[in-house]
Amino acid sequence: MHHHLSLRGKLIIMLSVMASLFLVALDQTIISTALGKIVEDFNAFSSLSWIVTAYLLTTTVTIPIAGKLSDLYGRKLLLLIGVSIFAIGSLFSGLSGNIDQLIWARAFQGIGGGIITANAFTIVGDLFAARERGKWQGLLGAVFGISSLVGPLLGGWLTDGNTIFGLTTDWRWTFYINVPVAIAAFTMIAIFSPTLRHAKKPRVDYKGAAALTVALATLILAVDNTEVIFADFMDATGLSLTGLRIIMGTIVAVATGLFIYFERKALEPILPLRFFKNHNFRLIMGIATLFGVGFMGSILYLTQFNQQVFGATPTQSGLMLLPMVAGLMAASIGSGQIISRIGKYKIFMQVGIILATIMVAMLTTLTPETPYYYEAIIMVFLGIGLGLVMPVMNLVVQSEFKQSDLGASTSSIQLFRGLGSTVGIAVFGSLLTAGIASSLTNIESNAYIQTLSNSAAVKQIGDLSNSNTLLTLNTPDIKSKISEGFDKSVAHLPQPVREQAAKEFDKKQNEYSSIITHAFADSIRDIFLASAVLMGVAAVMVFAIKERELATASPNVTPGEM
Repeated sequence: MHHHLSLRGKLIIMLSVMASLFLVALDQTIISTALGKIVEDFNAFSSLSWIVTAYLLTTTVTIPIAGKLSDLYGRKLLLLIGVSIFAIGSLFSGLSGNIDQLIWARAFQGIGGGIITANAFTIVGDLFAARERGKWQGLLGAVFGISSLVGPLLGGWLTDGNTIFGLTTDWRWTFYINVPVAIAAFTMIAIFSPTLRHAKKPRVDYKGAAALTVALATLILAVDNTEVIFADFMDATGLSLTGLRIIMGTIVAVATGLFIYFERKALEPILPLRFFKNHNFRLIMGIATLFGVGFMGSILYLTQFNQQVFGATPTQSGLMLLPMVAGLMAASIGSGQIISRIGKYKIFMQVGIILATIMVAMLTTLTPETPYYYEAIIMVFLGIGLGLVMPVMNLVVQSEFKQSDLGASTSSIQLFRGLGSTVGIAVFGSLLTAGIASSLTNIESNAYIQTLSNSAAVKQIGDLSNSNTLLTLNTPDIKSKISEGFDKSVAHLPQPVREQAAKEFDKKQNEYSSIITHAFADSIRDIFLASAVLMGVAAVMVFAIKERELATASPNVTPGEM
């Protein structure tokens, strides 16, 4: 028996889905402004990377498995489980009494985030005809755009200790805020989504799921802050970073081989290998991967550029991305509406990725002397390009497969894009570090560095030969704290001597800032160039996509499919 939802029911489901997805997307950015306070409260700088990596790890691993499970058990059940896990993980993250509890809570939260992400884009395919999906995929894309702006702003506001209903906020509220929204989303999904029934007993590919989990988890750990996360292990074993990565690469290769073996034999494979026989599916997975690398290469490091070169605080750098967010939202929503009317989508993807590629290439022209409005113009058009591409990728894949495969196929896009982003961040981070190091070969002889080296607080500053430390020294907050410390150290001197010493120190600090700023700007241009090249390859692949006619009839949604 088919279950046909009213338009009101569909709208309520989509509202709850967008609220859930907003929480997940928000959590990827809101935590960035709270990390400093978390580390300060728990005195656990060495565990900083795990706060982010734990969430990323479980989210990435969960996405493909949750996508397939939703095809077997229904979107409704998986969404309810995902929202519940996310809410519980958020609550326990806020209640954490130490850093270990927070890391485990974040990992648990990530499982919920992965389930929500895997199902959010798929549900559009369940509820609406192919012709109608464009506008809803566009709205989901806009949710990501809004979260990228709201996250740092809201995180900063909550962390700074403001008042809500008579209660003073802190970093814990960046997690507590998820709970009431999750409860509301859970309630709407539980009431308005179709009831789940099954005609046959689902068969879960446990072996394939286990092999995929090992492969993805090891891959992420091999590229994301490996040297920090495994520092104690390497010290204890004497194993080098290269040696560790060789071992982890071997594990990835073996686990991937086992995954392929199990998938060939499984009755209901987690990621059916037959998907890769589809021309458009192969292309979209490649485009999603390259898009993930290029997107993160441009967005993440553009934020760093704003902080290092323009001297912006983390919150200010988030606000400086507003032009891009505005362009992304307008293009995502607008293109979705037009696609639903005309039934054509390939042209939007072509124009979008070419525009995004050109704009990322334009980022290579940024210098410390560039006025912000020039960057803002680039970001507007970059956002438009991204907004034209993101919703269409889901449309392409959903047009290739039957209803029972939507979960596994659609979630694959999020998986490959996420892996691209993770690998891209790691590779570009290494490029940036190497570039800065090559530009600062004689930095130890710098007057400012020599002054800090002789300071009693040098141990708190970190390794002055490390590129990341040198960049940190140039951030507004750290510069201010160092200046305050210097002023205190000369406070006992006579006023004329004190003023002269402060003047000379400011001169040294400004000279150092100029050196670092130009070294950073020179190095980051290489990242923007690499991002542009990769997105250019993706642009070529877009032209090879075979456009399908978008059906106008609504899909027959059985309760088991929702």
